[in-house]
Amino acid sequence: MNTIREIQDKILKLKKEKDICILAHSYEAHEILEIADFTGDSYALSVKAMSVDAKTVIMCGVRFMAETVKILSPDKTVILATPEAGCEMADMMDRDMILKVKEEYPDYTVVAYVNTTASLKTICDVCVTSSSALNVVKNIDNDKILFIPDSNLGAYVAESLPEKEIKLLNGCCPIHASVTADDVKKARALHPEAKLLVHPECILEVTKLADFAGSTAAIMDYVRNSSDKEFIIGTELSIAEHLQYECPDKVFYPLSDKLMCKNMRLTTLVDVLRAVNDTGGEEIVLSDETITDAKRCIDRMMELNHE
Repeated sequence: MNTIREIQDKILKLKKEKDICILAHSYEAHEILEIADFTGDSYALSVKAMSVDAKTVIMCGVRFMAETVKILSPDKTVILATPEAGCEMADMMDRDMILKVKEEYPDYTVVAYVNTTASLKTICDVCVTSSSALNVVKNIDNDKILFIPDSNLGAYVAESLPEKEIKLLNGCCPIHASVTADDVKKARALHPEAKLLVHPECILEVTKLADFAGSTAAIMDYVRNSSDKEFIIGTELSIAEHLQYECPDKVFYPLSDKLMCKNMRLTTLVDVLRAVNDTGGEEIVLSDETITDAKRCIDRMMELNHE
C-alpha cells in the first residue's frame, strides 16, 4: 500500500518529466494542494495557467473551472482530474433558459458569475468573480442588470449598489446557502472573541452579520493580515483546515458542518496520479466558436474591473 507521500512523489516526478502544470482550487484536500503548482480561486488559477510554458494543465476542481482554463488557454491541453466533479450552481441554468429570460428583459446587461458553464457564458455580456463583482457591476454603463446564477452574490451586490436595478433568478450555491442566521448565533455564542468571515454566496442575512465578507482568497488574506487570533470561517470546511496549517498560531472554527462541497471532495490524490500518467481524467474540448464567444464576457470583466 502506498503512503500519501509516496503517491505525491510519483505525481511530482511525472509532472516534471511530462512538463505538466497542476492547478488546485483552494477547496481541494491538503495533500492535493501540496503537489499543485498553483492554488487559489478558480479564475485566478485560469489566469496563472496562461502564464506557464507547460502545454498540459490538470485542473483539480470542478468542470466549469477546467472550461475557464481552456477558454483562456485554448492552445493548451486541459485535463479535469475527476470528470464527475460538477457544480450544482453552474448546472442550475443553461443557455436555452437564459436566452428565454433575455427575451423578457432585452434592455438588461447580463452578468454571469464565473461559476457558469462555457456554453452559458457565450450569451452573457460580462463575467464576474466574487472578488470583482462589485467593481464590475458598478462600472457597467447600464443601471439594469440581470445577475446569474447566484442570487445570494447578486443580492450582496444589489445591497451595496442600490443605484442599480438588479434582477435575480432562483439560483445559488446550495452549500453556502444552507447556512442560517441561527448558525451564526450559535457560532458567535461558542466563540465570542472570534471574527466571522463569510463568502458572499451565503444568504444576505448571514453576510450582514459577518465581520468580513469576501472571496475565498480574500478571506485567507484577511486572516494572514489580521492581528486577531480566532476566526469563524463561513465557507467550505477545507479552508479552516488549510488556514490552520498556514497559521498555526491562530485558531479556526467552521461556521457550520453543512459547509462541505461533495463535488470538491471527489478529487483524490490517486485521481491526480491517474491524470498525470494518462490513465484517468478527461480532456476538456470546446469548439473554437464557444471559446471565442465565452471569452468575450471574461475580457469585458477585465475592462470593467477598476475602482
